[in-house]
Amino acid sequence: MLQDLRTPDHQQSRQLRLNTLIRLRWLAIIGQSAAVLVVAYWFTFPLPVGLCFALIACSAWVNLFLAFRYPATHRLKPGAAFCVLFLDVLQLAGLLYLTGGLTNPFAILMSVPVIVSATSLPLVLTAVLGLVVAVTASLLVSFHLPLPWYGGSNLAMPFLYVIGMWMAILSTTAFTAIYAWRVAEEARQLATALAATELVLQREQHLSALDGLAAAAAHELGTPLATIALVAREMERALESDPRFREDVTLLRSQSERCKEILQRLTSLSSQGEEHMARMTLTAMIEDVIAPHRDFGIDIRLEPGAVEGREPAGRRNPGVIYGLGNLVENAVDFARESVTVRWSWDTAHVSIEVTDDGSGFPPEVIDRIGEPYMTTRSGRQDEGGGGLGLGLFIAKTLLERSGAAVAFGNASGPGQGAIARVSWPRDLFLRDPVSEHAIG
Repeated sequence: MLQDLRTPDHQQSRQLRLNTLIRLRWLAIIGQSAAVLVVAYWFTFPLPVGLCFALIACSAWVNLFLAFRYPATHRLKPGAAFCVLFLDVLQLAGLLYLTGGLTNPFAILMSVPVIVSATSLPLVLTAVLGLVVAVTASLLVSFHLPLPWYGGSNLAMPFLYVIGMWMAILSTTAFTAIYAWRVAEEARQLATALAATELVLQREQHLSALDGLAAAAAHELGTPLATIALVAREMERALESDPRFREDVTLLRSQSERCKEILQRLTSLSSQGEEHMARMTLTAMIEDVIAPHRDFGIDIRLEPGAVEGREPAGRRNPGVIYGLGNLVENAVDFARESVTVRWSWDTAHVSIEVTDDGSGFPPEVIDRIGEPYMTTRSGRQDEGGGGLGLGLFIAKTLLERSGAAVAFGNASGPGQGAIARVSWPRDLFLRDPVSEHAIG
């Protein structure tokens, strides 16, 4: 059930805020400038100050461009964030080239862009950035200007020490990046799970509220509906011999009785009486579901599919019957001429598919079908004012409560419109609804 919910976009959680990178780069620019000034003018070490500040100015120019080009809340796509971090690696490598290569104690900072990438970018991009750091660090082992030192003399560092620094940079980059990636990935998974849980609780709260509204509506509508039924019976007796109104009055009485049956089903969804504990086969349940919808001028076709093993039979679940009935009713409302109900089962799954020959679901709402107060299609219902979009929400939630997976789509074949597919693991379909409510 959780997999069908609209959880936060996984790619969105991997998009780094531009403002974060800008602030980190300003911090690096301030630190680099201070280090160059202290070494060149405090310690008076010989240093190519102009070239160093040229590289620092390039980083500052990129920062200013990004700050004025995009809003502070802009999130970079993974590829764009990778390019920004790649430029940071090259800029830092250039500064290290001018100031002694890996003999410079600040060489360990080369691991910082990789750590930032590990917390927010995909693992592949982080690995590529780590490879770039490894290549540049390897080049700096041999290619660099002398380390600035007193009196213009060269401080010769043993080659073994330089190799040790190289290994320290690579090992630090790899370890911290993997650790940061694991922590960030677990945080993302936890955030996704919490978001999915909140959506489940929100849907359950909607349904609980609707349960109360249904009970209140059934109570309030009971008296006027009884009056309508009484008047319809009296009109039927009075006009039975009049062929002009006989069919209309008969239809009016039958529909009032159907409304009474619907109200009784609404008030008995949570009932545990003996009549709801009777076992039903799958085909009997389907016939029970479609029976109230045969008198609306739409041909309802039954097409059994592939079957394997014995026909599944379980306890009568009013929630499942109501949910499937709502799917069939929705198909009948929007069908042109026919609705097809298909079913199949095997040793592992039980499936039901409801297809109509209407116009199908609009592409812009197909991903949101099943959300509360979300109307889906235009059809014959529009003649009567339309609904609130709660029917499919209630049906989907009730069916998912029983362990079913519910999916909506449009058929690709000619003369076919929308499709609603419901599938259960066989053991969940056979489960006692009383036990289901006790567990859930």
